[in-house]
Amino acid sequence: MMKKIIAVFLGLVFSFGFFNAKAQDHLFSQFFNAPIYLNPSLTGQFDGDLRVGMIYRNQWSALGGDLSYINAAADVYVPKLSGGIGLSATRSSEGVAYLIKNNIAVTYSYTVGGDDFTANFGLQAGFTNRTIDWTKLVFGDQLDRRTGYIPGSVSSAQLPEVSNRFFFDPAAGVNFIYRNAMVGASIYHINKPDESFSGTQARLPMRLAVNASMKIPLSYNYNYMEDEGAFVIPSVVYYKQGNVSSISAGAQFKYRGFNTGVWYRTNQNGGSDAIVVSLILDVFLRRRDTEKIRVGLSHDATTSKLNYTNTSGTTEVSVGYEKYWANSTRSKKYNGLRCSSFY
Repeated sequence: MMKKIIAVFLGLVFSFGFFNAKAQDHLFSQFFNAPIYLNPSLTGQFDGDLRVGMIYRNQWSALGGDLSYINAAADVYVPKLSGGIGLSATRSSEGVAYLIKNNIAVTYSYTVGGDDFTANFGLQAGFTNRTIDWTKLVFGDQLDRRTGYIPGSVSSAQLPEVSNRFFFDPAAGVNFIYRNAMVGASIYHINKPDESFSGTQARLPMRLAVNASMKIPLSYNYNYMEDEGAFVIPSVVYYKQGNVSSISAGAQFKYRGFNTGVWYRTNQNGGSDAIVVSLILDVFLRRRDTEKIRVGLSHDATTSKLNYTNTSGTTEVSVGYEKYWANSTRSKKYNGLRCSSFY
C-alpha cells in the first residue's frame, strides 16, 4: 500500500506539478562519466583524440511511473582550434504522464596553459523539446483515500491544449588544473527558458555546478604527469538550481584500469539523500594505452525519508570509448593535466 501511495504522489509531482512549478534537472551519480553534462569546458579533455560515451540512470525502480535519464556524447580534440568540439544528447522521462525532455547541444572548449597549469573555457548551444501526455495524469477525483488510484476512472478536469514546448538552451563553464588539483564551475540554462504548458510563465532556473578534485598518490616516486600507480582521489560537486541545492562528496581508489568509489549526497533540504557506490573498469585495447573502453556501474542506496525499502535505490550504467588517431600529435606523454586523470 505504501508503494502505491508513493507512486501516485510522485506521479502527481512529476506530472501535474509541472503546470507552474519550477522544474529541476536530474543529476548523474557518475558525474565523471558524463563530463559535458557536468561542465562544457571539459569537452576534449581526455586521454585521446576521440571520445564517445553514454550513461543511463534508472531512478527508484521499485516505484510506479518512469524515472529514467540518458545522456550520450561524442567529442574530439582539434589542435587547430586549441581545444575540443562535441555533441551531447540528453533525454529524460518522468512520472506516470511521461514528461519527456529531449536536448541536443554542440559544445566548444578552448585550452591554455603549460606543464603545471591548464585552463579550459567552454560554451554550449543547445535546443530542448519538452512534451507531456495529459491523458495519463492522475487527478483528485480519480483517487480513493483507502485504496489509492481507481482503475479505469476518468477525471472531469479540463486539460491544457498545449503539450509541446521547444526552446533555446545555452550553457558555459570553466575548469582549472594545477598539478594534482582541479576545480571548475558551470552554468546551464543561462537564458532561463520558459517551460510552461499552461500559459502561466514557468522559467527553468539556471543550474550551477562547482566541481573540485585532488589526486593523492599512494607511492613515493610520484609524477603528477603520469597515471601509473595507485591513487586516492577525493572529490566534491556542489549543485544549485533555483532554491534547491545538493552536495555530492566522496573519494575514489584508482589503480591503472580499476576504479572504485563511495560518495554521500545531500538532498535539497541539506539532509541525507543517498550513499553511492561505483565501480569503473578501463579495458585497454592497444599498447601504450592509446585506445580503451570504459565500463561503469553505480548504485544509489536511498537514505532519505522515501527509504531504500520503498524505492530499491537507483542504478546507473555507463560505457565509453577513447582513442588516439594514427600519428596523433596529442601524445599521451602530455596528458597528465586533463580532467580524465582525476577519474
